[in-house]
Amino acid sequence: MIGETFNSRYEIQEQLGKKAGRRTLLAKDLVSGELVIVKLLAFSSDFEWDDLKLFEREAETLKSLSHPLIPRYVDYFEVNSPNIKGFALVQSYIPAQTLEQYLQSGRTFTEIDVKQVAKAVLEILIYLHGLHPPVIHRDIKPSNILLGERSGNSVGQVYLVDFGSVQTVATESGTRTVVGTYGYMPPEQFGGRTVTASDLYSLGATLIYLITGTHPADLPQKDFRIQFESVTHLSPGFTRWLKLMTEPNLERRFSSANLALPALDEPQFPTNISSLVKTKPAGSRIQLIKSWDTLDILIPPVGLQPWILFTGLFAIAWNSFILFWTIIALTAPFPVNIPFALFSLPFWGAGSFMVYNLLFNIFGNIRLRVDEQKITFAQEIFRFKFYRPRPSPRTSISKLVYTKKHWSQDSEGSRTEVPAQLEIWAGVQKYQLGINTAIQSEAELEWLAHEISDWLGIPIQRD
Repeated sequence: MIGETFNSRYEIQEQLGKKAGRRTLLAKDLVSGELVIVKLLAFSSDFEWDDLKLFEREAETLKSLSHPLIPRYVDYFEVNSPNIKGFALVQSYIPAQTLEQYLQSGRTFTEIDVKQVAKAVLEILIYLHGLHPPVIHRDIKPSNILLGERSGNSVGQVYLVDFGSVQTVATESGTRTVVGTYGYMPPEQFGGRTVTASDLYSLGATLIYLITGTHPADLPQKDFRIQFESVTHLSPGFTRWLKLMTEPNLERRFSSANLALPALDEPQFPTNISSLVKTKPAGSRIQLIKSWDTLDILIPPVGLQPWILFTGLFAIAWNSFILFWTIIALTAPFPVNIPFALFSLPFWGAGSFMVYNLLFNIFGNIRLRVDEQKITFAQEIFRFKFYRPRPSPRTSISKLVYTKKHWSQDSEGSRTEVPAQLEIWAGVQKYQLGINTAIQSEAELEWLAHEISDWLGIPIQRD
């Protein structure tokens, strides 16, 4: 293969790596004269269609990215030569070694070095996770981080490579391929679900490897937590930070790179991550249950309130009057009574709606549920469920929008207060939670926004 030219343009000069039908090649671009990396996926006896799906996803993702510390997309084409058949992805060449190569050569890293690597990767993750939809790498490890030559007090330029396991909200599907590398994968990734915080766990495990020189899977564990403290001599603040990065419980881990980066420079930051993120407001009756595969939010009824009693009395008076009108209309001679009876139908509809709202406010629940397949929003009362709007595929969830309470002004200058709203968009459907009889404060909405954002792995857009 050395010396062969792919696509009449890329002259292969060296094979850099090989595994399971994949090859990484160094080539010269005969058009630009630059060195490039050619990643080759070859058809072989162990070829699987999931491999091609991930390979094409990597190409599409790289094409959409623009960051100086991420390889640049160059080309993608089919290879059909006498020696090999498959697909090739061409990307820019970065003249640097991986962290794994440095460790294997005997290089050691100080706490200052590791912090510099951490900051550089977190800044790249802030870019990736801030895209719409967010890009989750899913395979951060020492062999996927390149490090340039040391310069002065700098550990060297840091690059993040190999997007072969990448996931975005748009590409996520009901049947998921578990990808990643053992020792660097957080617990939720073993279940086939990843969020932006999953990349933080992988980065934390990578940093622990840099410090200890021992693969994270070979270090002792307790309650699924990596026990690295006894083999290191780190500052207490950095130790606490690494423990929060590699916390197996999603709710106790840093939820985003935006939170983890400033905490890295705060030696006295709290040991409990809940103090860094939104927590459930005291007195809230909303129930929220999270697992790897399901997010379930139950908003209970408001119960008996003074305004509910007033609404009930008004509904009784309204429906009593309509009943009296209908009886009088029906006693009129036929067919004169028919128009009068029909005239009462819209009023019966309004009366029925009032009764339904009254019963719902006393006995009904609102349930927002997201699982592996779909998102549903239902009004539940007496074992009946009404889906409004209709369920949508989870893969169609595109954004989460939070709007604070504000005032709007019409053309005549009249001002109207608009309550706070939280909207989940899935295709053309909008699932909306707002300040109403069940959610009574902006603090509850802010908390729900954070929890939904954290679980879905998408940022909150503030309108």
